[in-house]
Amino acid sequence: MDRKRKWVLSSGALLVLFLGRMTTALEVPLDLPQPPTITHQSPKDFIIDPRENILIYCEAKGKPHPSFSWTRNGTHFDVEKDSKVLMKPSSGTLVIDISGEKAEAYEGIYQCTARNEHGTAVSNNIFIRQSRSPLWSKERKEAIMVQVGVSLVLQCRPPAGLPPPIIFWMDNNFQRLPQNTRVSQALNGDLYFSNVLLDDTRNDYICYARFPHTQTIQQKQPITVKVLDMDAINETVADMYNYTNNLFVDSPSGERRPSFMAPLGQSSTQMALRGGVLELECIAEGLPTPEVSWYKESGDLPSSRMSFHNFQKTLKIADVMEADAGDYRCTAKNSLGSAHHTIKVNVKAAPFWISAPRNLILAPEETGILTCRVSGDPKPQIAWSVNGVPIKDSPKDTSRKVEDDTVILSDVQTGSSAVYQCNASNEFGYLLANAFVNVLAEAPRVLTPPNNVYQVITNNPAFLDCASFGSPIPAITWFKDSQTSILNRDPYVIHNNGTLEINVAQSLNSGKYTCIASNNLGTRENHVYLEVKEPTRILAQPEYMVVQRNRKAVFECKVKHDPTLIPTMNWLKDNGELPDDERFLVDTDSLTINEVTEEDEGTYTCVMNTTLDQDSASAMLTVVEEPDPPTDLELTDQRERSVQLTWIPGDEHNSPTQKFLVQYEDLLHQAGVWHNLTEEEGTKTTAHLDLSPYAYYSFRVLAVNHVGYSQPSRPSRQYRTNPAAPDVNPTDVHGVGTEHNNLVISWKELTGLQSNGPGLQYKVNWRQKDVEEDWLSETVANTSKYVVSGTPTFVPYEVKVQAVNDYGNGPAPEAVVGYSGEDVPMSAPESVQVLVQNGTLAEVHWEPVLTSMVRGRLQGYKVSYWRERSLHQAEAQQEEQQVLLFSGNRTDGRLPGLKPYSLYTLNIRVVNGKGEGPPSPNHNFETPEGVPGPPSFLRIKNTDMDSLTLEWGPPQDNNGRLTGYTLKYQPVNSSNELGPVEEMMFPANETTVILADLKYSTRYKFYFNAKTIKGSGPTITEEAVTIMDEAFIQQPIVDVFKVRPIGPAFTNVNSSVVGEEGAVISWEYFGPDKNVYVEYIVENSKEDWTKECVNGSSGSQTHLIKGLKPGTSYRVRLVVKDHSEATIHSTEELVITLPAMKSDQVDLATQGWFIGLMCAIALLILVLLIICFIKRNKGGKYPVKEKEDAHQDPEIQPMKDDDGTFGEYSDTEDHKPLKGSRTPSNGTVKRDDSDDSLVDYGEGGDGQFNEDGSFIGQYSGKKEKDTHEGNESSEAPSPVNAMNSFV
Repeated sequence: MDRKRKWVLSSGALLVLFLGRMTTALEVPLDLPQPPTITHQSPKDFIIDPRENILIYCEAKGKPHPSFSWTRNGTHFDVEKDSKVLMKPSSGTLVIDISGEKAEAYEGIYQCTARNEHGTAVSNNIFIRQSRSPLWSKERKEAIMVQVGVSLVLQCRPPAGLPPPIIFWMDNNFQRLPQNTRVSQALNGDLYFSNVLLDDTRNDYICYARFPHTQTIQQKQPITVKVLDMDAINETVADMYNYTNNLFVDSPSGERRPSFMAPLGQSSTQMALRGGVLELECIAEGLPTPEVSWYKESGDLPSSRMSFHNFQKTLKIADVMEADAGDYRCTAKNSLGSAHHTIKVNVKAAPFWISAPRNLILAPEETGILTCRVSGDPKPQIAWSVNGVPIKDSPKDTSRKVEDDTVILSDVQTGSSAVYQCNASNEFGYLLANAFVNVLAEAPRVLTPPNNVYQVITNNPAFLDCASFGSPIPAITWFKDSQTSILNRDPYVIHNNGTLEINVAQSLNSGKYTCIASNNLGTRENHVYLEVKEPTRILAQPEYMVVQRNRKAVFECKVKHDPTLIPTMNWLKDNGELPDDERFLVDTDSLTINEVTEEDEGTYTCVMNTTLDQDSASAMLTVVEEPDPPTDLELTDQRERSVQLTWIPGDEHNSPTQKFLVQYEDLLHQAGVWHNLTEEEGTKTTAHLDLSPYAYYSFRVLAVNHVGYSQPSRPSRQYRTNPAAPDVNPTDVHGVGTEHNNLVISWKELTGLQSNGPGLQYKVNWRQKDVEEDWLSETVANTSKYVVSGTPTFVPYEVKVQAVNDYGNGPAPEAVVGYSGEDVPMSAPESVQVLVQNGTLAEVHWEPVLTSMVRGRLQGYKVSYWRERSLHQAEAQQEEQQVLLFSGNRTDGRLPGLKPYSLYTLNIRVVNGKGEGPPSPNHNFETPEGVPGPPSFLRIKNTDMDSLTLEWGPPQDNNGRLTGYTLKYQPVNSSNELGPVEEMMFPANETTVILADLKYSTRYKFYFNAKTIKGSGPTITEEAVTIMDEAFIQQPIVDVFKVRPIGPAFTNVNSSVVGEEGAVISWEYFGPDKNVYVEYIVENSKEDWTKECVNGSSGSQTHLIKGLKPGTSYRVRLVVKDHSEATIHSTEELVITLPAMKSDQVDLATQGWFIGLMCAIALLILVLLIICFIKRNKGGKYPVKEKEDAHQDPEIQPMKDDDGTFGEYSDTEDHKPLKGSRTPSNGTVKRDDSDDSLVDYGEGGDGQFNEDGSFIGQYSGKKEKDTHEGNESSEAPSPVNAMNSFV
């Protein structure tokens, strides 16, 4: 995203003015006497157009207004004697009418003199010259014949003009000749060829010279260049050319290393003037064309001021400095070598100012210094003049002393005003400056208008002007608001011209500022005001967008600005106005472009302007779409089996083409169907296409970019290929039997394009593998398979299929091995053995079936096994059969997932592609014992204060003979920390135990498992809490078979309906947790449960649920939550249905008690209103009305009878705020229902009231004047008075 910011201050022009006054001479008001000052003059070197009048400027100011005179070529120029010359009134500007005259008559060096009684000022020497555009001298140009590869220079040599002409090369059609690294124009206008090509032959190399002042173009005679390829010419003809024509360029023509054509030699020198432009040029010849590079031997190139031109052959350095002197090396390089040239640059300087002399305003008897400091190379000579006369030739003045570049004036007197000239010159130019010395005695005056308001943005510098004049020069001091301290420290800076600078203005700097100008003749002051505003900032700026055509683009631009400034939001497109199109929607902080098109592309800028500043942000919009289809398809390089296809790409629409897709249509075999043929990179525009015989081709091309595919191009012209024998044979050849006595040979047919000609058939060949017999064959057509019958079962065959047409056979096919049909196996595996590894795993082994008995492709062995019964049981309980298939020619397998202590049976079959063989005889095996499963349940019963009963059931899977049970238990405290573990063992025939000596009101955790001789089985856990009161001994049995989280127990949970909108829930609760809630929800609702906290104490509890809807069913439950609001226990849900509202219910509004209550409330309100009305009248009409009428205060007038307001007095000045009130920021006063104010009748609003509301202290003091009437004594003391008080 391109982002830029521009700040515009309303005081921007003043800022420039202030800075200018800090660095320029003191200005004298024009109503005071002063010597002349040149204000405008023509440039030193003035080239005129001979077709227009000559205008030589010379303007000056002074008091009295100066008179003017001129010199020409050092002698007085009498303007009045030349009728063609006119001097403008009150001016020194000359107008020379050259109609009927030659402008050359007025060429020369002119100088203007402006004088009055206080001194004389002179202008620069103005060199007037006429612009010239001479014609080209006629010359006869013979054709230049050169051998290909040599270097060549075409000389321009334009006539010398004033100013010099601009050179360029064109042809007869006024088209610029193309230039590149090989062909380029030098600084002198010549055209250089590093090496010539045959394409350089032409007869219209024309050099043009354009003269800018006269706007004329001169043309040189065309130059003819003929480039010859000597290797392609007969030697005799070549000898003749070499003998008869001397125009051959004598330079090598073959490949060669570079050498320099300009400048010549290994080194050269060049001089440049400080502040000017340095242009260094290196042009090299060679083959291949050399590349030129530059570097400075004694330092780095000035990257900020340099640029390369003319294909790196020209180095340009702007604003030349002394540091640019040194050795510059250019290097020309090609694949055969390199050449170097060093240019030594010397930097000289015409005189330039270090410190020009400035005007002096001196009071009588003061001392002043004029300084004329210049520099240059060579060092300039300085000459002083006074009133246009060299000081050495002027009358001697004892108060004046000249020391090289300084003139010292001491103890000046009235009437000694004069204009001094400083002239500094060397061989490259001169500088002339006028500076007057004006001797005045003048009291201070402030030139800045009073009460100026300066507005500035926060954190920007503020400049408060205090332009003044006086002689002696007044001293400037500043004060802020009513402060008496002088502003002469941070953050304030007082400049020499009186300007007060606040470097970084903040809101606290706002206020009133006073500047005081004083000298020994008087004092003046001026007031200005500073307002510091918040800056305008774009908070959310628009971002770069890439949008597909016909979609929507949205640019955001959210802005913050000072609330007191009026903002204006503008959107620009490419720095211009938005198009007048309804698709562009400008909102408060966004720009939306609907259905974007290519014309919408560009840079969009949101600009937020206020009266003080501006902020802007830009972003680009790029519109992309599918590329346009390629055009101009052409077929070239046409051959029997290939063709070259070329095309012209269409518009990419800002998304580069990634590839081109070439498609073809075969009008002979499949008309109307397009097939993909090949793809080419997006940078290519040609494709080599391999073709098939016997086809009628048409081609088209599609372009693909990031957005998608273009439309197809228009089809190319039709291209037909001749028939031929097939190039390929059918693919996917297979030989597979479908029956035990056949062989089906199948293949994939050739397409029409692959047939290569008419009469396509397939020659099918087959023979039994590894058997000495001849190939059998059959030729078929329009099919993809052939069935061979009477084959033996599952034997290998070699098969091959060859394509044949009317023009011959296809290539010799390769043989593929296939098999005739399979049959089911004839025998079962033998020698089946089972090795039991453990209670859950066994290995089975067998002998493989002979290959001849498999009678097909062996797929593997299928093992079927099942559990007959547990060894605990005498009767068989056969379970579902399990099957494992071991692929390949395996002889063993593993049977996982067996159950311990069980009897199993298995058998094995061999499997081929046709099916399964007969099973092996059943084989039985037993698995050993294992660890038992978990006990089937664990229940806790008869919980008491210090005991409880545990019941359990045996495991569902004993997996062996049970040897007993293990019980472990431990207490759990309130912070869920576990206590010591107790362990108990029980025989296998026990199912219950009573645990005694437990702690009361304690939670216990129990761990229980069963054991066999193989070890312990999985553990189940349960928890229970001993009770703390004997009243709970008879609690019902808690079935804890389903494991629940740690939590309290609820019993006897019941509900009952109360009225039509309530229900009572009752329960018994015990447990340590106190976060107990009643939750309810409307039945079949998807909303969240409503939760009400209830008493978490142990014992019987009830809770009333209020505000339920009549006729609605609710689901209710009790829950306990932990500190993280996770549910740790919940009861089963109860369903409560509330009865509907009775239809005969009495309406509340018809009840007598309700009507009486409403009447009493209305009566009470009426009494209160009457009391308020009485009190209000007491506040609006005072007992002193007669006294008020007698005083006839002009600010108090009775209101009109028809104004409809209460009270009898009002302030007739509607906009005058009452004393003690606040005026809104918009300057209006909000009026209450009554306009009376008791504050108007007391001392500053201090009036008091009795308890009954009557007014105390009637007319206790004179009514205070409105603050708007003004009171000078109340203002802050003047800074002048404050300063005088210091004396």
